[in-house]
Formats: sequence, C-alpha cells, structure tokens
Amino acid sequence: MEAHAILGIISLQTSDFLIVVTSRKKVGSILGSDIFLATDFRVLPISADAKRALLMRNPVEKTLLDLLKTHLYSAPFYFSYTYDLTSSMQRQTRLAEQLGGPEQLNGLPMWKRADDRFFWNRHLQERLISLSETDARVASFIQPCLFGFLEVKSATINARDFIFGLIARRSRFRAGTRYFSRGIDEDGHVSNFNETEQFALLDPQALDGSIRPAKVQGKLRLSYVQTRGSVPVFWAEVNNLRYKPDLLVMEKDGTLEAAKLHFSEQTSLYGDVYIANLVNQSGYEKPVKEAYERLVKKLANSQVHYTYYDFHHECNGMKFERVMELVQRMNEQGLESDDYFYQDASSSIPNTNRQQKAVLRTNCMDCLDRTNVVQSTFARAVLNEQLAEVGIVQKGEGIEQHAEFWHLFRNVWADHADVISKAYSGTGALKTDFTRTGKRSKEGALQDGLNSLMRYIKNNFFDGSRQDAYDLFTGAWKADLGQLVVDERTVVVRSMPWVAFFAAVMILSATFLPRDSATSMTYFVAAWIVIAMAAVQFMVSRGIDYVDWPKLNRPVEALFYEGPGYYSGRKGRASVVGHAGRNMKRTERMMSVTKTEGEKSSRRGGRRGAYYQDDKQE
Repeated sequence: MEAHAILGIISLQTSDFLIVVTSRKKVGSILGSDIFLATDFRVLPISADAKRALLMRNPVEKTLLDLLKTHLYSAPFYFSYTYDLTSSMQRQTRLAEQLGGPEQLNGLPMWKRADDRFFWNRHLQERLISLSETDARVASFIQPCLFGFLEVKSATINARDFIFGLIARRSRFRAGTRYFSRGIDEDGHVSNFNETEQFALLDPQALDGSIRPAKVQGKLRLSYVQTRGSVPVFWAEVNNLRYKPDLLVMEKDGTLEAAKLHFSEQTSLYGDVYIANLVNQSGYEKPVKEAYERLVKKLANSQVHYTYYDFHHECNGMKFERVMELVQRMNEQGLESDDYFYQDASSSIPNTNRQQKAVLRTNCMDCLDRTNVVQSTFARAVLNEQLAEVGIVQKGEGIEQHAEFWHLFRNVWADHADVISKAYSGTGALKTDFTRTGKRSKEGALQDGLNSLMRYIKNNFFDGSRQDAYDLFTGAWKADLGQLVVDERTVVVRSMPWVAFFAAVMILSATFLPRDSATSMTYFVAAWIVIAMAAVQFMVSRGIDYVDWPKLNRPVEALFYEGPGYYSGRKGRASVVGHAGRNMKRTERMMSVTKTEGEKSSRRGGRRGAYYQDDKQE
C-alpha cells in the first residue's frame, strides 16, 4: 500500500486507528509547490491483531467508523508538502521575517508553520506532535490538511500572463452544519468561519521587449483576504419540521466577553475589522440584527467598524449589481480598495511593498448566499486596483472588459460559493447565477428554489450525522469522554411516520385501483384521509421528535433554554412544553449510553470494549 500523507490517529470505542491518504490528485501549483487533493483513504486499526469483523460487531464502533469515513469522503482535503495552505501570503511573509528569512521558514516543519485555526486535522495529529518533541524525525510525517476550497488558474489580460487563485479556509473551531452550529461559543469562536484569500502571481514586465517566459514564476505577488462568520452572539435556530425554525437569541452574561475574545483575535490577525451585516432589518431576522448592533455598541472597539446593508431591500428585483453602492459606502468609511498585500520578490532581497491593514468581515444569517455576492463584488473591485498597479490594465479599465478572464473570475467565485455552502448547508449556494453570469435569471431563481427545498430536507432529516462527523473529526467529541445518545422516543412516536405512509398508500390504492362500490370506497378513502391528517398533525405538533439530531453533542441548551432573550416561538414541542424540569432530566439521560454493571471489558487483541443497553432497562 502506498500512503501519500498521514492524516493522524483517532481513538474510537474499541481501538485506535491510523488514517492515511492512499490516493491524491494534483490540482495546481503555487510558487513552485504542488498542491494535492486527497481522493482516497484507509482507516487502519493500530493493534496488530485487531480483526475488522470483530470491530464491526460493536455497534458503537461501527457507527463511529461510518461517521469518520463519511467525513473523509465528503470533505475536500487539500495539502502540500512545501507550501502552507493554512496561511495567507501575508502571514507567511511575516513569519519568514520573524525567523530571519525564507530559508529559515522553509527549514521549519509544515505543522509548525500552519495556522492553528485552519489546520483541519490538528486533533488527529496531537499524538504525533507530542512525539515529535522527543523525536525530531516524526515532524516530517505530520501533514496539515486544509478543508475548504482551492482553485488556481492561468490567465492572460492584455498579453500579460499571470496566475489567478482563490483559497477558502474553513475554521476547525465551532465547525458544524447550518442549524446545529450558530453564533459564538465561550472561547470566542463563531460558526461557519471562513477566510478567503484571492491572489494573483505574475512577473515584472521585460523592459527590453524580450520574449516572455513560458511559465509564470510569481515574482510579483498580490493577495487580498476577506472573512465571513456567524453573528457573534449566543443564538440558535431550533428545527421543528417547519420551514422557518424557532429563532432563539440568548442574552447570556458571557456574551460580551466571548465577543471581545473573538474581535481581539480578529484585530490582532487582520488589523481593523470592517463588518458588513446583511441580516434583514425586519421580520424573522430582525432580532439577530438588533442583538448584533447592541453588542457592537457595548464593545466600543475603535478597530471594529460596523456597517448595515439591507441586501434584500437594496437589491430588490434581483438587481444585485447595486452591491457596488456598498463598496463605495465602505470606501468612504475607511475600507480602501487599495488595501491589500503586495510583494515584489524579483530582487535578491524580497521587498514587501504593502501589507493589508484591514479586513472585511461579511455575514448574513447563514454567511452563505448574500455573503457570497458581496464578497465577490469586493474582490472584483480590489483585483481591478491590483492589476492596474502592476500595469496589466489601465486605470479605469476593469476585468469586466476582458470577456475570457471575466468568465473565469465569475465561475471560480461561484465554485467557491458552492463548496462553502455544501459544507454548511448541504447544498450548493443560492444566487450563483448572478455570480456566474453577472445577472439574475428565472432559471437561477428556479434552481434556488430547488436548493432551498433540498436544504430543508437535509437540515431536518440528515444533518445530525453530518454534525456528528464534524465533532468526531475535529475532537469536539471524544470517545473516552462522551457517549452516544440513545433514542428513547415511545413506540407511538416512532411509528407515526409509518402510519402516515401507510395511509397515503391506501388512499392512492383506493383512488387508482379498480373498485366495486363507489360509495363504500368513498368512506374508505375518507377514513384514511382522516388517519393521515391525524398522523401528520401529531408529527407537526411534536416536530422536534422527528428531526435528525446529533447523537454525539446534543444541542441541549438551544432545545431547553429558558433564560432571558428573544423567542420566536416554541412550535413542534407538544411533548416537552411545560415540563422543563422533567425534560432536563430526560435530556441528561439522552446524553449518555448506559453500560452494564461493572462495564464488562472485552480483551480481544488488547482492545477496550463495553456492552451497551437502552437506558430504559437500567
């Protein structure tokens, strides 16, 4: 077996497993370093005498292995042996300067250069990192991986060749899915935090008119970084089978301190933070907008600049080109379009001409669709400034006037939007027809409707296992500390979907199959319609009992929070409303899988094991 990289070691219920990359695909090159996408993996039990058949007999182990493999084959993992994908060009340059030069940086193991936020397999590498402290040879086997998006393209404008690239880095902190991961945590980490770096690499123009080199070396380096992340207050949306979940904004004592931690980290890394809040100012989303504005006012941080933009109102009628007004507004407030990283490395001593001193932090409710439109618009404005500075285009000339590159630019940004959206919501992004074509279309609106329907289905009935996979891989849940949640719903509750399904089958059969008596058949159909409606009503009134909740880290606080804050309602909770005390006990039981007396140990092959029973049998 050929292994191209070691993702790390993970401890599950009965064994430790080594995860390796067995197949890879080269997807590009940055400054001479090859970039790979991991395409196949092996999960190997470390114990020499571990038998797969015995491991898979343990239901908990089988569940955890299935979650692990689901994540491995659904997440795009990028890695490079010589280029730090987790860090922007500016951060890499700063680190090189701190160490004394590029040679010293290259001599540093890859994992020591990596940005801890975007070192996706950091949890899996903990043991190897610990071992490398006593055995330096181990360091070269610790391979950081990036979970996100990466695309590198060759481009030409006005007979000047350059490399255009886009990288999205997904934070491993508070990672999760759309409705099971919202807001901020006590450590200042927010959900769906992504750093997006747009870069262009080119060479100085030959003054003597000599033939340009066949390959761009990237002596001139341009980079622009933006971020996105959930509104940094404690809030949640509780799934209940309705299209709009219950909105909850929690007024907790630690909100301000958590936000201070978040923005302190942001300002230390990026400089001034310019917030573009795109949440609606009326209706369902209004409480989130107001909570954010109260928070920013309390922060009183001179490096945090807040701007509100009512995206749906300003762009009413699918006129997304109006986002340029937001660009102009934020330029007036101090977010300059020429604030980007620019390095001239054409001389023997690299000269950093410019550092990016501020960052745009964009958010809507999901930090997906509206955010994508705004980010791509700002990226276009900055790229026009960058290409003008290095002489590829003239002042006042934009990439929009060069059809081939304009097509490339829009499609790269649309692909970027889809990947970030799939990781969080389970579907591609909305509004990408505008990103790809520059205009909104009826076909695009129809596709958005289909994506919205798929989001509803996945977020309610499939995202629990996706959230579990995130928690297992990133270490938010550990087998030696946590237990699987058991299903303690009554037989009546569990059987109701089957009752509704059977009723639907009977109604269809009576409608389309041959029948003897129309009168008797009418009563028959009416009876099954009543049964079907009763079953559906029962399920809707107990909606939260039919949502696919995570089984590793149950969102208990969001489900049963009763403190101060905003509640849009408590729909779909007929089985729990008015019984908070009882439900907290019920939840505590749900959070653990009980074991038989003495926690009987399985000694097969030196592995630890346990036998489980339903907590009702305890």
